[in-house]
Amino acid sequence: MTPTTPFSLRGKIAAITGFGSPEEELTNGGAIARLFARQGAVIEGLDISTEDARNTVNAIAAEGGQAFFTSGDVTVETDIDSWIKAVLRRHERIDILINNVGQSERLAPLNADTEIWRAQLALNLDSAFYCTRAVIPTMIHAGKGVIVNISSVAAIRYLGKPQIGYNAAKAALQQLTKTSAVLHAKDGIRMNCVVPGLMNTPMVKHMAKKYGDGDYDSYVAKRNRQVPVGYMGKPEDVAHAALYLASDEAAYVTGTELIVDGGVTAKIPE
Repeated sequence: MTPTTPFSLRGKIAAITGFGSPEEELTNGGAIARLFARQGAVIEGLDISTEDARNTVNAIAAEGGQAFFTSGDVTVETDIDSWIKAVLRRHERIDILINNVGQSERLAPLNADTEIWRAQLALNLDSAFYCTRAVIPTMIHAGKGVIVNISSVAAIRYLGKPQIGYNAAKAALQQLTKTSAVLHAKDGIRMNCVVPGLMNTPMVKHMAKKYGDGDYDSYVAKRNRQVPVGYMGKPEDVAHAALYLASDEAAYVTGTELIVDGGVTAKIPE
């Protein structure tokens, strides 16, 4: 018997939103794209930043992998539809979709800005809906497919800061995933969520400047203290969880969440 490589994605076409990374840094999407490529997948990425997208494509190519990118905005339906059509023209199928894009803004109910609220829903929820709707037909035709949505522990608990748009969108994303997973189980399509906690991504620098008085080290230390294991997670932690859910090893896993948070959601709120 020929041994198989665990969590192999060899020959799979993986479409990933927000897959770019700044140079010398790694985002969740960048980590997912690079790991999936190492496991044999051909990567098709969508990103609003051409520079970040090229960084990921170049990193994958340097390791002998194959990746393509399209410049586009996940909140624009026509951008999503054009991207998916381009991927299908190139490969005639999409085996894996990773809805990775997400970002939070401070927002509380009292005097909440309506435009920020709507923008949060568009980025964190509508984008996943547009992508899912666009790939479902080709997955039904193939009789198989995997969709992994990147949610957040903000979907299931308050994390100490007002971000009702983000919380609501990510909670809705998880219900979108569950319901869609049930509706399309008969089509051989699996849908699940990765639920990251406090992750040390390039976004932390932005948050430190905006909410932490610009003191990056102090802001990082504060976030580390919030996690029972004592430190924030890495983009690679999210990537490995997504790989499991996308792989054939998770063939009996659908309609659920995989929490990757160092114990944050198991902790009694302070």
